[in-house]
Amino acid sequence: MLGAAGRRQLGGAAGARHPGRGDSRPPGVPDATATSGSPVSPLDNDSAADYADPPVKANILAAGAVLWRPAPGSADGSIEIALVHRPKYDDWSLPKGKLDPGETPVITTVREVAEETGLNTRLGRYLGHVTYPVTGHRKLKRVDYWAAHILDGDFQSNTEVDVLEWCPLDRVMDALSYPMDRTIVRNFLRQPPETSHLLVVRHGKAGRSDRFAGDDDARPLEKAGRAQARALVPNLLAFGASEIVSAPPARCVQTVTPLAENLGVDVELEPLFSESGYAADPDAARKRARDLVSADSVPVICSQGKVIPDLLDWWAAEDGIELPPARNRKGSVWVLSFHRGRLIAADHLDRALTPTDLPRG
Repeated sequence: MLGAAGRRQLGGAAGARHPGRGDSRPPGVPDATATSGSPVSPLDNDSAADYADPPVKANILAAGAVLWRPAPGSADGSIEIALVHRPKYDDWSLPKGKLDPGETPVITTVREVAEETGLNTRLGRYLGHVTYPVTGHRKLKRVDYWAAHILDGDFQSNTEVDVLEWCPLDRVMDALSYPMDRTIVRNFLRQPPETSHLLVVRHGKAGRSDRFAGDDDARPLEKAGRAQARALVPNLLAFGASEIVSAPPARCVQTVTPLAENLGVDVELEPLFSESGYAADPDAARKRARDLVSADSVPVICSQGKVIPDLLDWWAAEDGIELPPARNRKGSVWVLSFHRGRLIAADHLDRALTPTDLPRG
């Protein structure tokens, strides 16, 4: 039974018209016109042609998650995915919501999942985005999605979501009301759900080296870099950051100091992750990074601009994945996902601060 909304039975008999499908879709979401930033599986009847990114830039930004858990009592590794019922639209979808001012999509995902479901989560792989027009408003909406593993919490019915249903995989596709949500779930299912993570951070802004008198390793973060360091904290915590290893230069240590203070942990110094240490023995640095990968923690490495691209290129080639385009700017983050010690995905977070949050002067 589905509690207060038990009348809206999830799934239904074979051939039945699913609740929320068709006429009850949210205003502005036409049938089969959602677009996706990720490849479309040929296994679904939704046309791949319907998922080409539109030429117009989205001006409404949102974020959500494929929220999953191990199936209770299962001994074969089966999982369930959370679907939410929204009484306003009478549909079944993935939890999501719009960005608040100053939020990154990562922070929005964690907040919206908690608000809609009452559940606290740890984010994992990036699953792509969907875009669709909002009819009547001459606007385009973009929703970015992450995999999210439940940590704790209990669902409470609320004004946005009156039912949360944990759905086995053999029912998910039929249960979802929208093709775009099914595309995101397919992206999730392309890799194992159970993953370990390593977060690789480039230090924040520290001004120009030619304007600093003294040992370059002592060059500190500037005002913008300190703001980046503070903004990194909730973004890294969203992925479960739990321990910190940093290159010795002051700007690296200062970048992760706010996170260390939040976690109540020390910053472990690792000379191999500095530019000079990496150049002297890249094999040792790579082994050190790989040895940090653990199912029991989510380590954060803070390093430098001449280390991170080479380390990521080596790792991707070693484990046979393709890296997404990335500028590796100061204050950016690589979220590395592993299954049984092998790198299976690498996602790049370009910034922890939104452009309007960057300090002036």
